[in-house]
Amino acid sequence: MTKAEIIGKIADETGLPKKDVAATVEAFMEEIRDCMAVRKENVYLRGFGTFSVKHRAQKTARNISKNTTLVIDAHDIPAFKPAKSFIAKMK
Repeated sequence: MTKAEIIGKIADETGLPKKDVAATVEAFMEEIRDCMAVRKENVYLRGFGTFSVKHRAQKTARNISKNTTLVIDAHDIPAFKPAKSFIAKMK
């Protein structure tokens, strides 16, 4: 399912204009992105799941074709963990 399909389905179910629903969905996603990327905070949505920031430590890697070693800097990555009720609904 794409973002456009989600917007269309929400607009059909609520009777709101697609333009308003699209603005709301986009603002929701932007707030999650801002919370995780800028403020490094986790986002908890009860019954759905948790968007969290995971830290990856610095590590060394090898380029086998050139036989060289390079350093991959420490960095943060986004992660999602579904809620138990969400997992149970999927089963």
